[in-house]
Amino acid sequence: MKYLLGVDFGGSSSKVTLLGEDGRVYATASQEYPTYYPHNGWAEQDAADSYNAMCANVRHILKESGVNPADIAAMALDAATHTAVLLGEDDQPVRRAIYWTDTRAAKQAAQLKQKMGPQLIEECYNGVSSLWTLPQLIWLKENEPEVIRSTHKVMAVKDYVRFRLTGDYVTDSIEAMGFLLLDARSNCWSEKLCGLAGIDPAIMPEIVDPMQKLSPLTPQAQEDTGLCASTIVIAGATDTVMEVYASGAIQPGQATVKLATAGRICSITDHAVVDPRLVTYRHVVEGMWYPGTATKSCAASNRWYRDTFGGSFDEMSAAAAEVPRGCEGLFFHPYLQGEITPYLDDRLRASFVGAAGFHTKAYFNRAVLEGVAYSMKDCISTLEELGIAPKEAVAIGGGAKSALWRQILSDMLNMPLTTVENVDSSLGSAMMAGVAAGVFASHAQAVERCVRITGVTKPDPEGAAFYEEQFRLYKQIQQALAPIYHQL
Repeated sequence: MKYLLGVDFGGSSSKVTLLGEDGRVYATASQEYPTYYPHNGWAEQDAADSYNAMCANVRHILKESGVNPADIAAMALDAATHTAVLLGEDDQPVRRAIYWTDTRAAKQAAQLKQKMGPQLIEECYNGVSSLWTLPQLIWLKENEPEVIRSTHKVMAVKDYVRFRLTGDYVTDSIEAMGFLLLDARSNCWSEKLCGLAGIDPAIMPEIVDPMQKLSPLTPQAQEDTGLCASTIVIAGATDTVMEVYASGAIQPGQATVKLATAGRICSITDHAVVDPRLVTYRHVVEGMWYPGTATKSCAASNRWYRDTFGGSFDEMSAAAAEVPRGCEGLFFHPYLQGEITPYLDDRLRASFVGAAGFHTKAYFNRAVLEGVAYSMKDCISTLEELGIAPKEAVAIGGGAKSALWRQILSDMLNMPLTTVENVDSSLGSAMMAGVAAGVFASHAQAVERCVRITGVTKPDPEGAAFYEEQFRLYKQIQQALAPIYHQL
């Protein structure tokens, strides 16, 4: 039996999945690490924590599974994009990495959008907001210039970990788009955009295919992880595309709806769809793309509500299930950190609107779930305008485990939502590593062996009609309050 390792670096933890060539998951391991919030709106991580968490997870899996390290054919890494690790001349980080949820560069992003918004979309295939690396680097140039002066390498989190594993200074062609420093038309670093950030393009990593085989594990990496030099290290890609891949969405017309910290709807196309309201990336499957829309605070809204007002997710969901759809006029807009699709506005705020004396906590519980679903409807409306909206999708992310939330979302989007056994991005990375190493003959075979459907949530026609009408009010509230949010 040959085995594969997929390693994911998320917002709060790293997860490793051990996948067999028969398509079964034999073991998983997860270890948390901190995110630091030194100022309001800031979010930072220590890249060394990611490396240490991965090493601990791999060693745990090897011990608990009893798998011979020599039988692990290949491994690949993935992580959230837009989180740059800056290394000095000694190959050590010069500061903590600015995490993608950090909003300190909102002013720089707004200035970029005003001065060269259309040019960025044409060149990078994406619009600009504070979550992209370019405005973050401009913020550093303006506020911590010594950091930019001492930077000799720029890489993403997973690329930093892999750099410590193999010594290769590379990034993949999907991750590269997330820096907003890439000319997506030529797949080369843009001298002009790098210059805006005070970065010489010569210090940027080589761009390779996500399935590229890299150098063997170094002796130090073998000691740290317990793996053998024979394990092939694959370049890897971003967490979102690996989740899409793990769901089985590899052909045009297929899609995913993600209920995680952020919410996303990704449609698979055979061409780039360029629009300022979209986040557009290449797929790991050659010739495919996954243009998507996104709402910034999805499960993050539910978690914020729980942490602020108390209770458990199970208790909140059970109470919400007893409340009629629409919460009798109570609306929630989930703009806790601004919003992405379709507004690209970091200054929007979250709000409850329509509260009356009879509204109990249970109503607010459901209003949060519906508010996020309304925001996802905003997302799919954008895809409909562009002619790339799916007719059905795979529901992924932690929020998709909630039957109530899935039903609300299925009604809201008026489409069936399929669930599968495992859509973790670390599984997608393991699957892709298997294709790259020849364990699986093709992407199609990897999907056939590894993706297992567990159910389908179908929309209720009455619910779909109700939410379609209520969505009009949801939009009117957003439009009325946006100018007020901007004054706060």
